[in-house]
Amino acid sequence: MPENLTLHAAVRRAKKLARGAEDFTQRALATIGAKQPETRISADAQAYWRQPSGDRWQGNSHWKDAAVFDGGDLWSRIGAEHLDLFDAGARMAGFTRPWKRVLEWGCGGGANAVHFAPRADEFIGVDISPETLRECEKQVRAACDTPFRAIEIDVAEPEAAIPQVEGRCDVFVSFYVFELIPSPEYGERLLRIASEVLAPGGLALIQIKYDAGHWRTKPRRRAYRSGLAEMTTYPIDEFWQLAERCGLTPRAIHLVPKNELDERYAYFFLSKPE
Repeated sequence: MPENLTLHAAVRRAKKLARGAEDFTQRALATIGAKQPETRISADAQAYWRQPSGDRWQGNSHWKDAAVFDGGDLWSRIGAEHLDLFDAGARMAGFTRPWKRVLEWGCGGGANAVHFAPRADEFIGVDISPETLRECEKQVRAACDTPFRAIEIDVAEPEAAIPQVEGRCDVFVSFYVFELIPSPEYGERLLRIASEVLAPGGLALIQIKYDAGHWRTKPRRRAYRSGLAEMTTYPIDEFWQLAERCGLTPRAIHLVPKNELDERYAYFFLSKPE
């Protein structure tokens, strides 16, 4: 094996070990009660997503040009697979209404939007980062003629998005977002927003990272920047019950134990009662 490839592999292993050690330390601290308040985590999340910081940030935001998607079709497949999954869930739920308005919470760089927007009369992208909203709009405009509405929010005030939606939506989707939010309690706020903006009879597809019952799969609740994709998890049954309390009716769950980006994903199909 060439020396430079051996060195590259060694560096990757070292980084992986360092990330594992950091996660173990932070989770151990949280387990003994050293959890950070949600206000602190929200502020850290706001600072992270509002400050573009190179390729890792773009990868976490699912920009098409990020290195994690370079040289393959993964970026395109993410959205295509999610659209196929939504269609399957819609058939199961008996959802046949036209897609006049689609809202994606945490639209990122447009990996999902470029597949969902062509089916809609209007596509609404909600995100924290203005740069990411512009990137998503650029990708949507390259893919179709559907009007794109950008809604920029602060982490601390997600409810401020509701009046900006200006009406109800037929479809609400959110992918690779709920594991990034500050806490499970914050997720309840997002579910209530989904219930508020969905039209009666509308359908939501929300992806979460599930708690497998081990202490290392529970919500991390501290050190956002170094473990953003592990910040919030839910036991599957608890998220089902939480959605019901927020006015949404669970219709089905699709589980993905592992994929090319991460692991322990559950997709919830949730309808708004007529």
